[in-house]
Amino acid sequence: MTAKSTTLTSCRSLRRLAPRFFENWRFLVLLGLFLPTTSCMVGPKYQRPSASVPGAYKELPPPDAAQASNWKQAQPNDSAARGKWWEIFNEPQLNALEEQVNISNQNVLAAEAQFRAARDAVRVARSSLFPSIGTAPSYTNSRTSETLFNVRAGNLTSGQRNIYDLPVDLSYQADVWGNIRRSVRGSAESAQVSAAQLEGARLTFHAALAQDYFELRGVDGEQALLENTVRSYAQYLQLTKDRFASGVASGADVAQAETQLKTAQAQLIDLGVARAQFEHAIAILMGKPPAEVTIPPAPIKALPPTVPVGVPSDLLERRPDIAATERQMAIANEQMGITKAAFFPTLLLTGTAGLQSGSFTDWFTWPSRLWSVGPQVAETIFDAGRRRAQSDLARAAFDAAVANYRQTVLTGFQQVEDNLAALKVLADEARAEDDAVQAAQRSLDVSTYQYKAGVASYLQVITAQTVALQDQVAAVNILTRRMTASVLLIEALGGGWNASTLPTVQELTHGR
Repeated sequence: MTAKSTTLTSCRSLRRLAPRFFENWRFLVLLGLFLPTTSCMVGPKYQRPSASVPGAYKELPPPDAAQASNWKQAQPNDSAARGKWWEIFNEPQLNALEEQVNISNQNVLAAEAQFRAARDAVRVARSSLFPSIGTAPSYTNSRTSETLFNVRAGNLTSGQRNIYDLPVDLSYQADVWGNIRRSVRGSAESAQVSAAQLEGARLTFHAALAQDYFELRGVDGEQALLENTVRSYAQYLQLTKDRFASGVASGADVAQAETQLKTAQAQLIDLGVARAQFEHAIAILMGKPPAEVTIPPAPIKALPPTVPVGVPSDLLERRPDIAATERQMAIANEQMGITKAAFFPTLLLTGTAGLQSGSFTDWFTWPSRLWSVGPQVAETIFDAGRRRAQSDLARAAFDAAVANYRQTVLTGFQQVEDNLAALKVLADEARAEDDAVQAAQRSLDVSTYQYKAGVASYLQVITAQTVALQDQVAAVNILTRRMTASVLLIEALGGGWNASTLPTVQELTHGR
């Protein structure tokens, strides 16, 4: 017999036995304890709605171009982007910085605390599956007025008396239609959302630190380039001064060389602002004051690493934000079941037992016992469409969650495609720019030789210097953009995370 047929049999049995509810309260108590184990739940069963998933990425290059673009189709044994994905860049300094994010980043710690709170909320919701038992011992000393009542008629015994009371109260709502179990599952699914958001926060801040790190290294590359340029321009200035002293160059040549040198020095100084800001940003991502973090200069020396891409369908399981929106749909589905259960009666079992006496010495004796027990069935007869409206509201919320899920999936594909395209285009641009740097250097060498030979003006040298510097700076910037695009691609792919690492509903509801 399937679970579905078992559920239908249990629910039909409940309807047949309903007339006996008011004949035998003992039977009702046993039934209330038995029903939660029969899975008699009303409402829709959750199934993940479909999303538009392409068969392949549009910007994925052919195999022969993969190496040039520094990424590839992932194979089953690829693990380069799993776990500590930043280690694929082979940057020891970056690895050391990234290790501090999970430890000290305040946003990550806040997300971790929110997950713990969501996990505790599951325990709160699960407690509703069990009876609530309480006690309120009391002692009362009272005197009744003799003039307020007719003592002779026997209406009331006047005088002073003591009452010692030790009650134990029990209250239990039987989960006949599964609304409590759906609430527990909804809380567990909310905890799963929080867990996915925690992973999303970790991914976001790890990626932000990696981007700032490579931007910082890009500035270091520009600084190193400008430092070499300043030294070169100083030599050219000395050359023009020597030629001016020899009478073969004009004072204009000296002024032009000096202007070129001072301009390069100003550009070098200006880079200090950007470098300081990137260093400060890295410190904050590490959860430390900027004054405590100093990163030695070191230009980027390596090309972007190979990033396993995988197939588009993998993205549904690899991105924490997609996992979070998928769990939001599950929560909305549980809410539809809860609103459906509101159309059925609720069964509440209450009981009181204890000891009551007018004398302390007789308080704990058997004749002082008391008890009462009784079921209560509650059903709303008329609510002016309130429950129907709540059911429609839950359906609309589910439809909105489905739309949010599908939009998140589309956004994920867009981000992957954007960075695949960026890496492909930047790889081509880098090759062209490298050729331009070499050509500009040859032009500068020729212009310098011609100037020394007296067949070219110094303006020609300055023009060649300017073009060479621009191309060199462009090459450094392209390499920086390629590194950050690699980081963004890894982030878009989920950083190697997988939805299978989320805590299951069973683990959350049973405290494992």
